[in-house]
Amino acid sequence: MSIVSRFRMRCLLSIATVFALLFTACAQVPGLRPSPEPTVVPTEEPTVTPKPPPPEASAVAFLDGWRSGDYGAMYALLSSESQQALDADGFARRYRNALDSGSVITVTTRLDTVLRQGERATAAYEITLDTALFGTLTAENTMSLRLHESSWRIEWDAGLIWPQLAPDRYFRTDYRIPVRENIYDRDGLGMATQGTIVTVGVIPGQIKDETSVLATLASVTGLSEEAIQGRYGSANPDWKIPIADIPAEVSVEQDETLASLAGIYREEKGGRTYPHGEALGHIVGWVAPVPAERLTEYRRHGYRGDEMVGVAGLEAWGEGVVAGQHGATLSVVTALGEAVTEVAHREPQPGRAIYTTLDRRFQDEVQQLLGDRKGAVVVLDVRTGAVQALVSGPGFDPNAFVGPAGDALRSQILTDPRQPLFNRATQGTYPTGSVFKIVTMAAGMEAAGLDPISSVFDCPGYWDALGRAARKYCWRPAGHGRINLQDGLTGSCNVTFYNVGLALHQLDPDILPRYASEFGLGIPVGLEGLIAESGLMPDPEWKMNNVGEVWYPGDTVHLAIGQGYLQVTPLQVAWMMSAVANGGTLYRPYIIERIAGNEWEAERLVEPEKVGTLPISAENLEAIQAGLLRVTSVPYLGTATYAFAGLDIPVAGKTGTAEVGVPGAAPHSWFVAYAPADAPEIALVAVVENAGEGSTVAAPLVRQVIEAYYGLPVSDVAPEAEEDDAATTPPAEVEEQDAAATPTADP
Repeated sequence: MSIVSRFRMRCLLSIATVFALLFTACAQVPGLRPSPEPTVVPTEEPTVTPKPPPPEASAVAFLDGWRSGDYGAMYALLSSESQQALDADGFARRYRNALDSGSVITVTTRLDTVLRQGERATAAYEITLDTALFGTLTAENTMSLRLHESSWRIEWDAGLIWPQLAPDRYFRTDYRIPVRENIYDRDGLGMATQGTIVTVGVIPGQIKDETSVLATLASVTGLSEEAIQGRYGSANPDWKIPIADIPAEVSVEQDETLASLAGIYREEKGGRTYPHGEALGHIVGWVAPVPAERLTEYRRHGYRGDEMVGVAGLEAWGEGVVAGQHGATLSVVTALGEAVTEVAHREPQPGRAIYTTLDRRFQDEVQQLLGDRKGAVVVLDVRTGAVQALVSGPGFDPNAFVGPAGDALRSQILTDPRQPLFNRATQGTYPTGSVFKIVTMAAGMEAAGLDPISSVFDCPGYWDALGRAARKYCWRPAGHGRINLQDGLTGSCNVTFYNVGLALHQLDPDILPRYASEFGLGIPVGLEGLIAESGLMPDPEWKMNNVGEVWYPGDTVHLAIGQGYLQVTPLQVAWMMSAVANGGTLYRPYIIERIAGNEWEAERLVEPEKVGTLPISAENLEAIQAGLLRVTSVPYLGTATYAFAGLDIPVAGKTGTAEVGVPGAAPHSWFVAYAPADAPEIALVAVVENAGEGSTVAAPLVRQVIEAYYGLPVSDVAPEAEEDDAATTPPAEVEEQDAAATPTADP
């Protein structure tokens, strides 16, 4: 280090020493202290004002709420001024009324652009209304938004629904409603028509000859004199008291008599009428005012809301056909109803008539033959599947649901414990009893290799193959002795089919249920126009899933004679018999033959539809057909020979007596048939609930239906009680097992 550098270092050290001494001295002088270290006070983070979402978010949320019908969410986005001007309920009501008035089905929106100027914004969007009456309506619209605190709010007025609705304007639709078209039978005879309803009633204070009035009204209305008198007995003497609605032709026929009696009045109005109503009620259904709970739905499909619409049967199924399409004009009007502008217009389209496959005369005869009994009759054309008759009992008159004087009859129908509105032909499900032996024989021949003639069984009147504790009985206590498979079908020998059922179970428990399904039982029939149940074809998988048990041999044995869990409809059984008759083809049953055309739509013709083939060879099917023919023609063996004695038309058929599993309840009586047996044209099924044996109730009924179909004098068949296939009661000390509705598990 140089001399100069050393000198500079010494000077710096001297100066530092002087400052240190001075600091120490100051610290020792009382009252004189050095300044403390400065205190650092932390400062708060600066407050950042959150940035509001863009106005696009509020516009999109509002339009999304409109598309989904979430009016609550839309209302929450309105400005406070808009909410003060209209409450939430009124807001939702404005939208709903506009959509209903315009028959709007769906709403579609599209946000195009949003322009912001400070705390205000304008959103441009497109609104598309898909309507039932006017097709698609589209408009460009704009929405004003204002920034309120930290969110964008919509400044609402009715113009946001549709541009022309601002400021205080509304949609109004003026309707042109076409006349409801008719429903006909195959020959063009009316089953449901637009006609004149005549209400006949009394003015109590004007009656002079009450005896004659009561007798006359009882004659023309079918009501008892007591019922008629009960309707006006306590009424004001000057009131008009409606008694009943009668056909216009009856009013004309009885005009002189009705007009001559003081106190009787008649009033006419146009409306829906049902000629031969009771025979056709389950098929045509009826019309009624639009149900209140479905008013919005109907309005959005183009209805005004006060129309009569189909609520059951073909009237309901064919609503869009027979009612046509309303014509209408959509206008914007003021609150006083003054038209401002026309938005859209559509001309009405007339309805189209429906023609069915039924013969109204024959349908009426079949209904009268079944009478007031609970049950059903179905007649099919075996060559096409066309329904020739479909009757459910007891019937009901659909006119009671249409006319202004039908209150009492309506109430009677609705409270009847026999449930007359229930269509037993297509919706009633029952075990078949021995009718099912047709399927069992087919499965036995095809799957187990049984021969109709050489496969022989011994029937001593009982069957112990599942053990003495599970003994089952034949309906004939003495048994059938040695009997082959074909004769077992003819004589409906239970023991024969217990053996066949057990043999099938040992091969595969699924065989018999599978064959039954392929014969059309327990599966959807697909009858267009009417509600039809599928029934139940039980099998091992179904039992495990629904009962929680395995499928026992006894389940198959019970099924082999049409008992157990089995439930099928009369229509399904008729479908099966039709295929047995025609050589094995399952044609889909149909009741609508054609729908008339107009200038907008072509006529629709229904063609026969082949939907399946029976799983059986021609040779084996012929063996079944031969066994069925012998049911009605071989004395002492066939179970229905007496019922068909003397009938010139050969009939092949099968009796069934189905136990219902209710102690003390009589079995259901079945008979299934086709005719003529040598050249089949029709297949028939009759079931009468809790009526007894198939041979004594259902078989005579089927004979009468055949006679009516072919225009023959209808027999008054009252056969003597003869042996049938019912599981008749064995000796008192032994409980019958084979006829239980629910089978017992095998040991």
